[in-house]
Formats: sequence, structure tokens, C-alpha cells
Amino acid sequence: MRQIQEILRLKHQNQLSIREIARSCQLPVSTVWEYLKRAQSAGVGWPLSEALSEVELHQRLFGPSTQPPSPTPPLPDWAAIHQELRRPNVTLHLLWAEYHRDNPEGYSYSRFCELYRSWSQTIDPPMRLRHVPGEKMFVDWAGQTVPIYQGDGTTTEASIFVAVLGFSNKTFVRAFPNQQLPSWIEAHCQAFSFFGGVSRVLVPDNTRTAVSKPCRYEPLVHRTYQEMAEHYGTVVIPARPKMPRDKPKVETAVQVSQRHILAALRDCRFFSVRELNDAIAPKLAELNSKPFQKMEGSRDSWFDAHDQAALLPLPPEPFELAVWSKAKVNIDYHVSVENHLYSVPYTLIHQQLDVRLTARTVELFLGGKRVAAHVRSYQPGLPTTLEEHRPKAHQKHSEWTPGRMIEWARSIGPECARTVEKILQDRPHPEMGFRACLGIIRLAKAVGAPRMEAACRRALHFGTCSYPSIKSILDKQLDKVPLEPELPLPSPTHPNLRGGPYYN
Repeated sequence: MRQIQEILRLKHQNQLSIREIARSCQLPVSTVWEYLKRAQSAGVGWPLSEALSEVELHQRLFGPSTQPPSPTPPLPDWAAIHQELRRPNVTLHLLWAEYHRDNPEGYSYSRFCELYRSWSQTIDPPMRLRHVPGEKMFVDWAGQTVPIYQGDGTTTEASIFVAVLGFSNKTFVRAFPNQQLPSWIEAHCQAFSFFGGVSRVLVPDNTRTAVSKPCRYEPLVHRTYQEMAEHYGTVVIPARPKMPRDKPKVETAVQVSQRHILAALRDCRFFSVRELNDAIAPKLAELNSKPFQKMEGSRDSWFDAHDQAALLPLPPEPFELAVWSKAKVNIDYHVSVENHLYSVPYTLIHQQLDVRLTARTVELFLGGKRVAAHVRSYQPGLPTTLEEHRPKAHQKHSEWTPGRMIEWARSIGPECARTVEKILQDRPHPEMGFRACLGIIRLAKAVGAPRMEAACRRALHFGTCSYPSIKSILDKQLDKVPLEPELPLPSPTHPNLRGGPYYN
């Protein structure tokens, strides 16, 4: 209809010939002549009436259509089809086959898919997110891994961590041996160092190292991940489960990194993660400096102009990875952490404690309050015990040592010290004589130092150094009896006996 209107305008307003009109509208001369003839017969001139629609103009020039309208195929129930697609293993082709079985004259498969996609975009249109400089950093693991060839002929898969700033799109890419918690935390620390600052919000996926309990409304952030965010002064706002539209920036960054970095290294063989990162670094610098296709500047220029000044400053000390776990206090007021025993106050026996384990320290918490702290030990099976954690009776018992007992006995007298030393030496282990020595010390308090010295002198003389012997001497008051002098034995005379003078 627009061509007919243009023909009428050029004929009546510009007074052009039919050939000139045909050349201007790029139509055959016969077609222009036919349109002008029909307009003259229908009494249609220029300018056209504003009330005349294109349909009415077509009917006046060509008359009503005599061809019956083609029947419209029955429209599928798109809501039901959308719901069916949520069921496992249900595809659009299967649903089209069921639709075509009931409606043989219905839409073809390609038209069926086209109509469904057009309808689905109307029910859940994506929201265009507005990003503020320095506000959000989106993080995720790339789906593609890179093989690392080991010296023994085996291969391991290196995981690729991707972080991107929401405003400038500046991207950080780094390879790690795995996707476990230490790698996840270390990846964030390296990303902050790479950007030279910290974003105000972290937006991760619902991976286990980030979210302990996924929830659409109140997700539970992993305790170590939350502790890292607090150290850097940022917050963690995970994306909703199964909602990649909440983090489109990192989804795109992962795709771009795989195409521009990993694809370029597809023919390279790497024998360590460090070697892989050395190859990624120049490719990443090239990606960040590459000009945008639809905007002026690059990721680097936008970062320098907007994001860099808006980022939070890095803390003076880097974050130290701490692993949280739970442990129950044993009856000996120790907890087992990494196969080593650490003491806690004895009043916490049978309590469930939170354990914070770092490379250098072990901290134990009850209800958020720290109850014990130790230097971490890597010796398996051995205890680390603080004296103040013991009960009073245990503290007193542990205070007694062989040297301390001998020193205490020496305060009574030299004979008592010799007796105690003799008792400790005669036992297979010194601790086996502790109770006998404590008994002698208690007797000395009851009878006094002079009598104990005399009793110990008699016990040493007769070689009966023991608690029962000394107690018997005191009970029978033999300590007051003087010791008999040792008489010389009679020496027989015989020519074969040399006698004592011979040895002088």
C-alpha cells in the first residue's frame, strides 16, 4: 500500500511521468500504469483522505478478496506445555509429537518451537540489572577443566576460578588444583589482590564451599566463607538456587574466558597448575585490554576510571584460612582434632564444642565464646595440656616430681633425703615410689624432723628403706634405740690365708 501511495504522490504532486515514477519506485512501467488506471477508475486522487485506511484503499482499488481465508491451526496450550517441560526427560519434540498426533493439520515442529519461545519470553522476561562501580563482584567455577599431566603418567583436572566486577566487567581468571574450601578461599584472596581492593558485595553460586544450606530466602553461608568476608569488610549475597539470571555477569565471563583463554591453550600440555597459570596470565591481560565491541574503551579503562576508586581498601594482613568443625569433650577433658588431643577446662566434659583450626592455632568455642586456645601440634596421638584446665586434685598430683620430692625431703634432713632417693632408685619407674615418699613426708609432719631422721638412719643401716619399715620403726620407737656397733668377725689362722695386711 505504501508503494501505491508513493505512486499517487509522485503523479499528482510532482507531476512525474510513468517511466520516471517506475524508475523512482523500482517497479515495472506496466505495474505503475495498472495502479494509476485502477486509482482513476476508483476515483482515488491525491492527497488521500486521513480517514481512508490501507485496508479500505486496497478494497477500492482491487475489490474484496474472493479467496477464502486459510484456516488457522489450533493453538497449543502453552501453559500446560511449559509445565510439562519441568518434568524429567520431557522435550519440546515429544510434546510437539503429542500435539501433532491430535492435530494433524497443526503447526510444524519449527513453527511450534518458535511460537513457544515467543510465548515463554512474555511470562518471565529478564530484568536488566543496574551495576554501581565497586559494588559487586560475581564469582564462579568454570565448567571446563584443564588436564594436568603428572610425572607418573596420570592426569588430574585443574579447576578454573572466574571473578568479574559488575560495572567495568574486569575479569580475574586463575587455575586451582580442585574446588575444595582452601582453593575457594585462596581464589577470593588472590582476586582481591588482583583488583587491588574489595567489592562491597560478593555474589557466588550455591556451591557447598559458599553456602552450607541453600534457601531462596535465607541461605546459610559457610562459616569459613563468612569469616573471610568479615575479614575483608564485605558481605556475601548468594544467587537464588537454580537462578543463573542473578549472576549473568559471571556466566558471561566464564563463557568469554573459555573462548578467549582456554580455547587458545587447547593444544598446550601443562605439567603443573603453576605452569597453567603462567600461560593464563598474558591471555587474561589481553582480554582485559581488548576494546569493547559495542562500547568505547575496554575492561581496563573502565576499571581505572570507575571501579578502582570505589573499591574498599585491602586489610593490612591477609586472611588466614580457618576450618570450622565440631568436637565432643572426652572424659579426660581433651578433644581430638586432626588426631591430636587438646585440653579444655574440665568442667566442659561431654560438651559439644566448635573448633576453629588454622595452620598455627587451635581455638575451641562454646556458644560463641572461646574457652581454650592452643598452638597447633602435628604430632599424632599426643596430648597438649594446659595446667589450668586440670581439676585441683590433678594439678596437685602433677606438681610432684622426683626432684621436687627429694628437695622436700632434704628440708627435713639429709638422712630423709637419702631414704627418698633410695626408694625412687629401687623402683622400675620413679612414679611407682611417689606414694611411698608421700607417706614418709606425711609421717614426718606427724612425728617431727629429729625422729624421722633417726628412723631413716636406722632404715638405711639395715637396708629396709620403705614406708612400712619406717612406720614400724616409729611405731615401736626404735628410732630412740642407738644402733649396735658392727663387731668384726673372728678370722681363723691358716697358712693359706693371706690376711688383711697382705692387701695393704
